[in-house]
Amino acid sequence: MRWDRLADGSASAGSPAALAESALFGADAVTTRTFDTPEFRGITFHEVRARSIVNRVPGASRMPFEWTVNPYRGCTHACVYCFARKTHSYLDLDTGIGFDSQIVVKVNAPELVRGQLASRRWQGAHIAMGTNVDCYQRAEGRYRLMPGILEALRDYANPFSILTKGTLILRDLDLIRQAAEVTEVGVSVSVGFTDRELWRTIEPGTPAPERRLDVVRTLTGHGIGCGVLMAPVVPFLGDRPEQLRDTVRAVAEAGATSVTPLVLHLRPGAREWFFAWLRRHHPELVGRYERMYAAGAYAPTWYQRRITRQVHELAAEFGIGPNDRRSSPRRTPLPEHHARVPEAEQLTLL
Repeated sequence: MRWDRLADGSASAGSPAALAESALFGADAVTTRTFDTPEFRGITFHEVRARSIVNRVPGASRMPFEWTVNPYRGCTHACVYCFARKTHSYLDLDTGIGFDSQIVVKVNAPELVRGQLASRRWQGAHIAMGTNVDCYQRAEGRYRLMPGILEALRDYANPFSILTKGTLILRDLDLIRQAAEVTEVGVSVSVGFTDRELWRTIEPGTPAPERRLDVVRTLTGHGIGCGVLMAPVVPFLGDRPEQLRDTVRAVAEAGATSVTPLVLHLRPGAREWFFAWLRRHHPELVGRYERMYAAGAYAPTWYQRRITRQVHELAAEFGIGPNDRRSSPRRTPLPEHHARVPEAEQLTLL
């Protein structure tokens, strides 16, 4: 970790003084906490008061949404491929184990969201959550930021979507149902594969795939249409035809309203961490990955199209599709603009 001077008063990068002077956090910038409980052992939480929380997505990113809310930085899901690892370097935090164990908590997120929605300048645009790090990671069980955020969105009838690997979303089921009565709500769960051995090593801090599919089953059972982002499809480890079939079958059996495959992408920050993992666990695949991702962060277009075609054929076989409309207009599984994103851009959603 490089953010190792949080407790001193220097103005070095990553210190409370430096953060207080930044555009991100207020004068009472950082309180550092650890909790001696099994689920949080080895994790450090940096509680900050952010200056803003509803953030505009830069136009150059070509995202399928314009505004996001991210109450956390860093993620205890510890997915070795997570593209958001690079964002930790902006605070001079380590993008490897530091990303998994140094969690920045924007403790004033609910009040900031409510203040933004109350502003006369706010036009009620769709807000996407969970598109950087998971808003329902383990830290949310202690800090409970999402209920206040959801209450504000409900009270102002502001459309939103949630993408998560976390089962903790079910805690807020009633709030999501209330919001869905007054505005467009989209919920998607990320399940890239059902292979338990792959899950244990590549997504070690997440709930098991079957538990995530139980979330889909529960949400749809309560009238909240829930789609599945089949993400990531991991080349050479999770892309065999029988693996794709098993995953799509499980998604269908859970009652998902849609399934959208997204092939693994490896941006700087994530790329280095993923390759380090690959060398430890699957050294025989390093050369194949180097060739597949030689041109950049994305797998070749032909490969993406092949995976997309296979998954869509399986989805049709099992009775689901990427644009299924079995849910009511106010309870769409994923905002319609997600479905229109070209394959290479869809990969940035996770």
